[in-house]
Amino acid sequence: YGCWVFFLLFRSSRELWTILLGRSALREPAQIEAELDRNWERLLLGLCYYKPPSSSSAEKLKSDKDIAQPLKDFGFRISKLLGLDEQQSVQILQCYLQEDYRGTRNALKNVLQEERQSQALLLKIADYYYEERVCLLRCVLLLLTYFQDERHPYRAEYANCVSKLEKDLVSNYQQQFEKLFKAEAPTWETHGNLMTERQVSRWFLQCLREQSLLLEILFLYYAYFEMPPADLLTFTKIFKEQGFGQRQTNRHLVDKSMDALVDRIGYFSSLILVEGMDIDFLHKCALEDRPEQHQFFSTPEICKEMDQILLTFGDLPHHAPVLLAWVLLRHTLNPDEASLVIRRIGNTSLQLGVFQYLTNMLQAMGSSGNNCTASTARMCIYGLISFVITSFEEETLGIQQHMINVACEVLAAPSLAELFWETKPEMGLGMILDSAVGIFPQKIGPLLQLLTALLSDKSTAKKVYSFLDKMSFYTEVYKHKPNDIVSREDETLWRRQLPKLLYPLGLGQTNLRMPQGCLGQVILSDQGYIVRWDYSYSSWTLFTCEIEMLLHVVSTAGRQQPSHASVLSMIEEYNKLFYIFFRLTSVINPPTEVIASCVNCLTVLAARMPGKVWSSLHHTGFLPFASTPLTNMAQSISAEGMKAGNYGNILVLIEQPRGEYAVTVAFLHLVTTLVKGQLGSTQNKGLIPCVLLVLKEMLPTYHKWRYNTCGVRERIGCLILELIHAILNLTPEGDTPSLQSLCIYSLTNTDAGQAVVNIMGIGVDTIDVVLAAQPSSGVSEGPGQVLIQTVKLAFSVTNNVIRLKPASDVVSPLEQALTQHGGHGKNLIAVLAKYIYHKHDPALPRLAIQLLKRLATEFLLGEWSCLHVVLDLIDSRQQGKYWCPPLLHRAALAFLHALWQDRRDSAISVLRTKDKFWENLTTPLFGTLPSPSDTTEPCVLETCAFVMKIIGLEIYYVVSTSLEQSLKETMKKFSSGKRYEYWSNYVKSLVCHMAKTEEEGMRCFPECQMLISAWRMLLILSTSHADVMQLTEDSTQLKLFLDVLEGTTATLQVPTSMPCLRIGSMMATLLLILLKQWRSVVASAPDVLAPLSQILENILQADQQLMGRTKAKLFSALISVLQIQGLNSDDSSSLLLCVCDTAQDEALALMDSTRHVAVTGDIHEDKDSMETDAAPRTLHQDQRDGVCVLALHLAKELCRVDENGEHWLLVMRRLPVLPSILSCLELSLRLRQNLYFTEAALHLLLTLARTSQGATVVAGAGVIQSICLPLLSVYEVTTNGASQNLGFSRKSQDSPSWPGVYRLCLSLMESLLKTLRYNFINEALDFVGVHQERILQCLNAVRTVQSLACLDEADHTVGFLLQLSSFCKEWQFHLPQLLRDVQVNLCYLCQTCTYLLHSKKMLHHYLQTKNGDALPQGPLPRAQRAPQTPSKQPAGGVVGVGERDEAEQKALLAVQCSLLKILSKTLATLQHFTPDCCQILLDQSLDLAEYRTLFVLSFTTPAFDSDVAPSFGTLLATINVALSMLGEVEKKKEPASLNVGTLASSEDIQAVKSLLMFTMENCFYVLISQAVRYLKDPMVHLRDKQRLKQELSSELSTLLSSLSRYFRRGSPSSPASSLLPSPQSKPSTPGTKVVQEGQEPFIQLVQAFVRHVQR
Repeated sequence: YGCWVFFLLFRSSRELWTILLGRSALREPAQIEAELDRNWERLLLGLCYYKPPSSSSAEKLKSDKDIAQPLKDFGFRISKLLGLDEQQSVQILQCYLQEDYRGTRNALKNVLQEERQSQALLLKIADYYYEERVCLLRCVLLLLTYFQDERHPYRAEYANCVSKLEKDLVSNYQQQFEKLFKAEAPTWETHGNLMTERQVSRWFLQCLREQSLLLEILFLYYAYFEMPPADLLTFTKIFKEQGFGQRQTNRHLVDKSMDALVDRIGYFSSLILVEGMDIDFLHKCALEDRPEQHQFFSTPEICKEMDQILLTFGDLPHHAPVLLAWVLLRHTLNPDEASLVIRRIGNTSLQLGVFQYLTNMLQAMGSSGNNCTASTARMCIYGLISFVITSFEEETLGIQQHMINVACEVLAAPSLAELFWETKPEMGLGMILDSAVGIFPQKIGPLLQLLTALLSDKSTAKKVYSFLDKMSFYTEVYKHKPNDIVSREDETLWRRQLPKLLYPLGLGQTNLRMPQGCLGQVILSDQGYIVRWDYSYSSWTLFTCEIEMLLHVVSTAGRQQPSHASVLSMIEEYNKLFYIFFRLTSVINPPTEVIASCVNCLTVLAARMPGKVWSSLHHTGFLPFASTPLTNMAQSISAEGMKAGNYGNILVLIEQPRGEYAVTVAFLHLVTTLVKGQLGSTQNKGLIPCVLLVLKEMLPTYHKWRYNTCGVRERIGCLILELIHAILNLTPEGDTPSLQSLCIYSLTNTDAGQAVVNIMGIGVDTIDVVLAAQPSSGVSEGPGQVLIQTVKLAFSVTNNVIRLKPASDVVSPLEQALTQHGGHGKNLIAVLAKYIYHKHDPALPRLAIQLLKRLATEFLLGEWSCLHVVLDLIDSRQQGKYWCPPLLHRAALAFLHALWQDRRDSAISVLRTKDKFWENLTTPLFGTLPSPSDTTEPCVLETCAFVMKIIGLEIYYVVSTSLEQSLKETMKKFSSGKRYEYWSNYVKSLVCHMAKTEEEGMRCFPECQMLISAWRMLLILSTSHADVMQLTEDSTQLKLFLDVLEGTTATLQVPTSMPCLRIGSMMATLLLILLKQWRSVVASAPDVLAPLSQILENILQADQQLMGRTKAKLFSALISVLQIQGLNSDDSSSLLLCVCDTAQDEALALMDSTRHVAVTGDIHEDKDSMETDAAPRTLHQDQRDGVCVLALHLAKELCRVDENGEHWLLVMRRLPVLPSILSCLELSLRLRQNLYFTEAALHLLLTLARTSQGATVVAGAGVIQSICLPLLSVYEVTTNGASQNLGFSRKSQDSPSWPGVYRLCLSLMESLLKTLRYNFINEALDFVGVHQERILQCLNAVRTVQSLACLDEADHTVGFLLQLSSFCKEWQFHLPQLLRDVQVNLCYLCQTCTYLLHSKKMLHHYLQTKNGDALPQGPLPRAQRAPQTPSKQPAGGVVGVGERDEAEQKALLAVQCSLLKILSKTLATLQHFTPDCCQILLDQSLDLAEYRTLFVLSFTTPAFDSDVAPSFGTLLATINVALSMLGEVEKKKEPASLNVGTLASSEDIQAVKSLLMFTMENCFYVLISQAVRYLKDPMVHLRDKQRLKQELSSELSTLLSSLSRYFRRGSPSSPASSLLPSPQSKPSTPGTKVVQEGQEPFIQLVQAFVRHVQR
């Protein structure tokens, strides 16, 4: 069953949604784009992606051999229940098992076999499938939300995907909506007996959610894209048919819990139709008086049909906004033609209560803070009501308050408040504000309600304040005309004869005074005279007067309510709030809304002046208080002498019976703000009664209170925990009791702690259910998010309480509640642990893990912990006593080892710091064991092994600077006490004893193997942690190495014993690692090659299938020894014979295996195994560390040290090893298989080809037939006749790759041609002819790709062409056109290299932009490789800016060095394609037709453009660049073209100098030869010849003077004797007498040429 759950290439919709949200590990824009490219078709299909069952799908599933039969059977059951395609059903099952299944694989087997459990699993998968469908739609919703948001990091990727979806999205999703609406409910007859009534209801709930999401997507889509009029008509018909969600096909299934979803479907139906009418654009057309531009102006037929449909509307509230929008459209476009329709439809809209409907709709949409849909809906309605108010008289639109309500809801959208203040006041919502001003202060509420909605930030707050500060009108209502008024005859204008105080307040109190002569406009109404006085005043003064009146009313009539309910919004006189508290809270029936508003005002003030608020507030009697001073914790907890205050009375007597908690919510906000205000200790003590009331009376019982409004309970719980969280994060105070100590004690010892535990015990499943039940598609708001926040706070509070509580030996009630194990699976720890499965908020699993970790740490060494017993058992004073026998001691250490091996950090962190822990633990390693030949208790060996492993794990996982000092001292004692030598000698003796006594010694084989394995681990660790392990002495390392060698030899001399072979393989691994890590020690050791050779001969006699891995280790060890010690023995023929025999057999076996795979396609995965006795492979496979590959490398090393060839030549004649290798090589190249073998074989051939004997043997064995044509398969793959170029690999040249194989073949051809000369010219021409396209492509690619891999191939290519250029006549005879193409490309290559070397900035730019990164892959030059990062460093750490710059400079230098090598070889090659300088200068009869002109007659600088032909300017620029670089090298400073500062040694600098001199010599040579070729050519015009002489004379004279200055300082010797300088060649000794300028042959040649042209 383990094969059932495997890695899925298929991406689930939920996983895709998580990735697109940016919550996964894939966060780079390129990764997001890749995911969208792979899945955009699924998004376009939408719910149609999930197909119904079909017979073809069932048959395919049955025939699929990769899926286990139980999974198939269960997949058919899923398909039956869900009505889903059979293959997709299995896919859903696999995704569920991978993402949501919480059991083990064995448990899954039992679940599938047991009917009841399998039915439960089916229902869970059904829920998972429903979530998958929703997540698929959420992905599209996410794209439409942010694809135009410039602030979103993935906007471009989202926009690209939306552009793909745009064409067919609407039609697809419209069809899906209709299909869902008309779908018949499933029954048990069609979907099986699990389709109960409950499941049918669940299905219908999902159906409604999907309808709502589809409509939400369509709404957002049309918010960005225009809806054609025909589509509006179509949607209108659809929505009419299904009654805007009310006439569901399965409406008999609708219950009360689904009402919100049904309403949401209606809301989106209305919004889509309103958005489709494009009211914003209609408004613009009306303002600009260009109605004909609107899309509906030219569609009269559609408009008439819409009229007829909408005339039938009116029975549903959802019709109201559609009718209102259509009235606007028809009134604007065709006012005369459709006047009757407009009147009827408009009246219907008002009768349906359109403004009340819009208010309810926007409230149901939720807040628009992070909800794009709600914001878009508000923007849509903003445009609608703005245009309505502008187009129609306000009195015709119904009750003003309804319009104000919807305006306030609309203005909640982001940026709309700012937009409002920027628009003209006589348009849109500004007219509502003006209307509200017109009735102020006769009606205060409407204006304050609007202005409150217009407050969004600091700037709008200033505008609101200024607006209220400068009022121009004062409106009053009079039932009778006052006596002090003079009026017109028509009573439309009044004038005040006397000044008037507007409020009946006493002297000295703030008041408003209306002056004499003030004019007022009068309107007669049912209420009397409504007078609008032309009077300027500040509303803030008016508010002060209102507060004074309120205080007067409350003080004189305690039972009377305030006359204005709007008082709650206008309280700004903070100094008066405390009087309001005192008076309002002391009345019999206090106004809770007004009190809550006062508290909220104080909370705002407390955020800025907490001390001032507290000092004034605690005298009012509103807050709980203590009647006696608080002196100790017991008194505080008992609540002795504490009073609940007026707030407590309000809570108990008013709020709890009513179920409304406005004051409680405000009270919690206020106390939390005061706590966060960092009051002093005295004030904090004053808050103790408030906090105690919360902890004792609210937290344990708030969930039992009566609530009228959904969500208030959760909000109060969240606010309580926020208060406690704020207290626990205060700085601890020394006084007792303090707020923090009170909280800690209460949560630890009272019911408050149990309440917090109960909140954490809600569990991840309940959270998932709440989230799934949310009607909103938003993931950032709703009851689910409040619940998540509450649980997060509960975890954080518990974490802090456990962290801060005083140490105690008594287990507190909180600790008991957290660690109790209930029956029937009710285990709290298990519930907490399951939070790791929560996927919506990553902070919640993190907090849960932190709590579990803290619980494990805090309660680990309690009275009930077994670690105390373990520590007692490993105490050195107890060991050997009767109550601690060896077996018990071994069991204790086994337990400790398990903790370290499983990384139980909480337990380890406690143990490692215990006193004398490391001393007691390592006691067994300092004892002396009996000789292996004597009887030894096997458990003692295990005990020592466990100790070694624990030490090794500790040193490996812990940074050396963080290791316990006691452990460091123990290791120092271990080293100084010669324990390394002791244990090395003991393990060697044990291994040798096991080899001698075979069967007898095998009785305790497992224990011996464990000790050997542990010792091996310690030695391997010491190679990288020598300082910590205190193993730095060379003599000690040499002793340990020789012991390992002796033990390896002893075990592998008995090839028939399987246990010995296992131990020998372990020892061989250790030997190989020590060889590679202790090279300096091995170099001084006695001859190691001889014993290893003897071991190899022994194991070749054993079972080859069992010894494959051991042979590979020995081959690798022999290679290392040859590289370290060389060949000390003159006779290596026997070793070479063994190696070549193995290589031949392995090559033939690999060839058979490759042919088998090619024919059958049967490839078996070869899983890496750390076990030394892993099962042998059934087929030979190509592996980097395989026997075949390592045998070839070892043969190469043996041939390399046998320079004369006397040994390998005899072996090659005796064994047909080369034909076998070449046959396998040919097959591997042809099939593009066996990369490691291919590379190793070519390295061997290349080593042989460097001597004349070897080259003759390799060529005679038919190397060209094995490589030439098959090599085409390496870089070309033919598919349907088309050739697909694989391009140039970016992989490091150190890593095997097929481009690297091609480069090796080039090197092999070059070496053979260089060695054999004319004897190999035909084969070389065959090779260049077959691969001419790749060769030309490579020469040209340097201009576009500057990766080191590309440059390396160009270097190899030019090197091969350099050898081939010595045979120009043969080349011209056989391949004339190719010769010409090569010449042209080489000239362009010279130009490209010169340009890139000249412009360092341009080269850096190309490396960054064209290659995708600024750091080309590949090895850097010697002495530039970065030091190895220790394993303790965090992987993938951020590289500093300075380190990045340094790395880029090193990479740039590597590219420059490669370009310089290519340039030098290119010029050396071109030298063979131009006449010999001496011959053309002296021989007048030279046939010029033999040599083409390579460079055009121009002297411009080289360009990075293939359209500009290489010219003499190119050659002169090359010389200038080389000379400039020489000067910079000489100065040893940071140059502009070459960063020589990073060249570490004088050898490196000398090699660069020689390379530059070689480049200049060849360039001068080519320049002079080509110039004389032009001067002697009769076809060249005399004027051009004269220009050539003038330019060259001037340029070369300048160059000669520069060279003279350079040579006076000193120069490297001329490298002209060899074609290319070797980096390993010895440089001229610094300080020797430099060569004088006149003695340089090429300088003399240039001088002679200058004199020649000046004649």
